[in-house]
Amino acid sequence: MNIVMSLAATIGAVDVNPTAPPGSERVLDIINWLAWAAMIACVAGIIITAIFMALSHRRGEGGEHASRLGWVMGGAILIGMASGLVAFLTS
Repeated sequence: MNIVMSLAATIGAVDVNPTAPPGSERVLDIINWLAWAAMIACVAGIIITAIFMALSHRRGEGGEHASRLGWVMGGAILIGMASGLVAFLTS
């Protein structure tokens, strides 16, 4: 057990300061564009799901699209917290 504790202390002592390599601005631009497109897709998904829910309610098929709305909102939450989640997991 002492070996595990000393290994954990050694790993915890490593100071990691991630910095972007030179020339990575284009990659960061692409990631920002992907995040923007994903959020637009989530907004469109919520609007489309709401339309289907309204039409289904009118026909008397109310709750069939609620799970679709849950998936879209779950995706939006994951996209919104992606950078924070990665920063948490790597710290």
